[in-house]
Amino acid sequence: MHDHDDPLAPAIHTAYEWLRAITEDLGTFDRAFAHRVIRAWLHSVRDRLGVATTAQLGAQLPEVFRGILYEGWRPSHVPKRHDTDGFLAQFAEEAGVTTDEAAALAAIVTEAFSGLFSEGQLDRTFAELPRDLRELLRGDLLSGTMHDHAAPHLARRRSPTRSESATD
Repeated sequence: MHDHDDPLAPAIHTAYEWLRAITEDLGTFDRAFAHRVIRAWLHSVRDRLGVATTAQLGAQLPEVFRGILYEGWRPSHVPKRHDTDGFLAQFAEEAGVTTDEAAALAAIVTEAFSGLFSEGQLDRTFAELPRDLRELLRGDLLSGTMHDHAAPHLARRRSPTRSESATD
């Protein structure tokens, strides 16, 4: 079947473009890892937002990512009022990373999403969150670079370059 015959092709193409952009920002070639981190970000943020704000966030997402956002969502149980430790614990569990890595990875995804969403969308979304959680998501609480904090995990996910492969 050709893409022009496939009604889902545009949605899939857009999802791959967003996944590629975020994978690059994470500094990895591991798309499965990037997908887990995106899912963790979407679910951890969503669970701390009200229903209307979640719907506004969902409207900005490509169809496939919108499905991820709403997967397992229970609108009658939000927003959760967790502190940053609770957010990091949920994010780390869903992403399959340590809580030490979770803050940097969440900030990297936030930065990537800010370039993909319409201007100001994340500011409007984050306005509903407590200040310390907004700062965490923006990477304001990290010393050094976000990649320095995520580096141990990302180093395990980086594909070797041709020159590295040739020397092995």
